[in-house]
Amino acid sequence: MGQINNMETKEVKLSAWNVKRLSVMAIFLALSYVGALIKIPSPVGTIGMDSAPGFFCALAFGGIEGAVVIAFGHLLTSAVVGFPLTIPVHLYIAVQMALWALAYRWVNKTFGLIPAAIAGIILNGVVSSFAMLPIMGMGGVLGLLPFLVLGSALNVIISAIAYKAIKGTRLI
Repeated sequence: MGQINNMETKEVKLSAWNVKRLSVMAIFLALSYVGALIKIPSPVGTIGMDSAPGFFCALAFGGIEGAVVIAFGHLLTSAVVGFPLTIPVHLYIAVQMALWALAYRWVNKTFGLIPAAIAGIILNGVVSSFAMLPIMGMGGVLGLLPFLVLGSALNVIISAIAYKAIKGTRLI
């Protein structure tokens, strides 16, 4: 009987942890949607302030949480403007964004916040632009690059400042 009660207690604790994790992701996904409505003018129309919550979430709550928020945040941004690059291309971009959030967290844990911010901007701005080479050609990549670097810099810097401001508090 003692073992059964112990198992039930573990399940309740695990369940409460899952509820908290999902709640955090839902809150930051909602913030991501608000950011999706704030656009940075660009040739594709899908660059916005949607990834700051995902980058922040990766730093503050975990890589998986941040990856989920940032990927769905990109899909929300794309949906707001009608998936201009097609749904498969935006899914491809969402996977990239998830990888960049995981990398951002890893670089922060390994080397610190400033190297993480630099890596986040390079990955999300420069590498993501060149990852579009087979789809858009070099002209498209070069046309997209300055806008994506600007958007990445704004999102990453906002997430880094917010994280630095509340790191060490009871909020995270």
